[in-house]
Amino acid sequence: MANKTVLFDKHVEAGAKIVDFGGWDMPINYGSQIEEHNAVRQNAGVFDVSHMTVVDITGDDSQIYLQKLLANDVARLKEDGKALYSGMLKEDGGVIDDLIVYRMDGWYRVVVNCSTREKDLAWMVKQTEGFSVDVNERPEFAMMAVQGPNAREKVAELLGGEQAELIRGLKIFQGKESSGWFIARTGYTGEDGLEIVLPNDAAPAFWQQLLDAGVVACGLGARDTLRLEAGMNLYGSDMDESISPLAAGMGWTIAWEPEDRDFLGRKALEAQKAAGGLPKLVGLVLETRGVLRGHQKVVAEDGSEGEITSGTFSPTLGYSIALARVPKSTGDTAHVEIRGKLHAVKVVRPPFVRNGERVYK
Repeated sequence: MANKTVLFDKHVEAGAKIVDFGGWDMPINYGSQIEEHNAVRQNAGVFDVSHMTVVDITGDDSQIYLQKLLANDVARLKEDGKALYSGMLKEDGGVIDDLIVYRMDGWYRVVVNCSTREKDLAWMVKQTEGFSVDVNERPEFAMMAVQGPNAREKVAELLGGEQAELIRGLKIFQGKESSGWFIARTGYTGEDGLEIVLPNDAAPAFWQQLLDAGVVACGLGARDTLRLEAGMNLYGSDMDESISPLAAGMGWTIAWEPEDRDFLGRKALEAQKAAGGLPKLVGLVLETRGVLRGHQKVVAEDGSEGEITSGTFSPTLGYSIALARVPKSTGDTAHVEIRGKLHAVKVVRPPFVRNGERVYK
């Protein structure tokens, strides 16, 4: 039987189409996926992301433990509230999961994907050996993402007081606690906005407040088109345990300095860099008719082949876009095989859209 978030009844009440997502019954849309997508690009939308897993890392060795566990370096977080994005890697360099970690007051908060929850927690606990540290899952919290150009101000107006002041003062990739809630200026849409961790018993009423204030309920369908326009990876599609972050467009998340920080997977990544020849993750744009989908073949101009990892129709641009893993030799153009025919595509550097506007060249 699938898991349900504390907001499940709200989704049913709103007429959502429910699908299984990583073992959770989640809304894919509430009617029009494109309208939900456009609401986030133009105004404000809210997503139930309570299926994500909140994990608190506490104990005297929290920092050095995370410096071992993650490819990015939490020592870069120089003040409480700051956050960073990182891969959590196997010894061979494969990506166990991608996540966000926040520096708190003497401890850290990590948010990981729902579909990888069990293996993530098992791996994180296994790596505590030799460290004075505790890994604490926080199932008593719900989580929602309010995204869009008007999202932060709408939430600030609803909450008022100390929480409104916090929201208006938050910097990008920063999160802070207030009155038992954790409010972060992060997201997965390419728009400004907030991710809010709050007690389960407060979530349904706050969700309703947001809808009453004109924030549009959005499902997984819009979440996927928005994140792809923003050039953001999806675990299980664009990277997984068989893929190096160096081949997944995640090289920027690897902190190579200091050289003596021996994070899990470091030796494998160093060997991969030295050997060279890894494929690269690129953006594809199909400005003629057709839809780019995952697993379609990509053929570079020199005849070498790659594969689309994520593809969709872009509501903002009006044509199809994709992320694809292709040979390093791939240039500015390529072809994609769709139903046995080759279609010319542009090869670009993601993202495709930022703040509602086309950004690729």
